[in-house]
Amino acid sequence: MLKVFYLSTCSTCKRILSEIELPEHQLIDIKKNPISADELSLMYNFTNSYEALLNKRAQLYKERDLKSKQLSEEDYKNLLLEHYTFLKRPVFLFENQIFVGNAKNTIAQLKEFLDD
Repeated sequence: MLKVFYLSTCSTCKRILSEIELPEHQLIDIKKNPISADELSLMYNFTNSYEALLNKRAQLYKERDLKSKQLSEEDYKNLLLEHYTFLKRPVFLFENQIFVGNAKNTIAQLKEFLDD
């Protein structure tokens, strides 16, 4: 089953969800239900990078001046587990595919995938 990790207060997430027709899915509001270590590990299996899952535009990322620090994959993992705002969103997690973030190209690939 498709899992969609999103933030219910995020207008971009809402817009994207309204633009696409999803098959049977489970919506997971990451603020109310933070991602678990198992879910994060599953996402990592698709991306092979915790950094690819990290939202570098997050307010906390800027406040902590993390851009100026040398972060390891373990650091990225810990940040993602620490606070929901660090997850790049939305994340569409299928059994065999993942789409992370709201970039136009990512959403176009998601729509193409759903049309197949």
